[in-house]
Amino acid sequence: MTHAPKTFRALIGGAFVAMAGLAPLSAHALDIKLGHVLAPSHSWNKAAEGFAAEVKEKTAGRVNFVLFPSGQLGNEKTMLEGLQIGSQGAAIIGSGSLQPIEPKFGVVELPYTWSSSAQAYKAYDGELGDALAKLADKKNLTIISWWENGFRHVTNNRGAVAKPADLTGLKTRVTPDKMRLDTFTALGANPAPLAFGELYSALQQKVFDAQENPLSIIYTSSFFEVQKYLSLTGHVWGPANLIISKPVWNRISADDKKVVQAAADKWRDAQRKMITDGDQQFVAQLKEKGMQVNEVDKTAFAAAVQPVWKTYSVTYGPELMAIVQKYREAQ
Repeated sequence: MTHAPKTFRALIGGAFVAMAGLAPLSAHALDIKLGHVLAPSHSWNKAAEGFAAEVKEKTAGRVNFVLFPSGQLGNEKTMLEGLQIGSQGAAIIGSGSLQPIEPKFGVVELPYTWSSSAQAYKAYDGELGDALAKLADKKNLTIISWWENGFRHVTNNRGAVAKPADLTGLKTRVTPDKMRLDTFTALGANPAPLAFGELYSALQQKVFDAQENPLSIIYTSSFFEVQKYLSLTGHVWGPANLIISKPVWNRISADDKKVVQAAADKWRDAQRKMITDGDQQFVAQLKEKGMQVNEVDKTAFAAAVQPVWKTYSVTYGPELMAIVQKYREAQ
């Protein structure tokens, strides 16, 4: 029987010692893909970068969020499916996109619910957000924090929209959910759904006359290149969610979960501030890019969508609607 030289045995032994030293680090390191559909310049991505960096630093690399903006991991429907089965770790998703898996999330899309962003923050950081998070949890989704899309406005190529009648027959791209379709139908438009990633080219090719989105998205997606008129309808204030797949969330230690939650809350506030601070700036920048901007008669718009409220209140149920009304009346 032959024996390996002492130097060789020493090298092998040293290697095993080194590997043993590395094992705990690799065993506990968790790389989590975090996707969203918006541009790298959007506040979602800027805040997500800060969030990811803070979590990585404060967990000593044990939890590492890796960002994939601009729909690199698919559209919101695809990402939600991945989150539910645990094949994707995390995402920032417009809250209304959760309707196909939980219809009560449509409550976030009710038109003219909130008179200000601050009023909406109280609701979503309070009982309304808690109630919706419980519904999401049943679908294998852990809502970490409520971010913001902001107030949505209409752009088009036909003319200024100042009252609901100005929308009559206007071929308008809306998000792929029934609530938004019904809202714009009630306003007299001719709405149709389309995935966000296809929107710019559809406007460029004049498949649609109009679309509706927050100012930040209108600017960062360069819609000013393919749309002439911006009307400040403010028809919906849209929340967004930082979501982690429940199976992935369960793999994070209790201490690291606290770090993730604290960072999510901090960067939620930062992202909201980016939206608030940016809106006035975006209006000025869009004007500079050649868009014609006008205010609208919001009272007339709110009156026109009352049938939508009546219809959908039944879907969302008295408990959820009572929470919404509580925060609406609080101002």
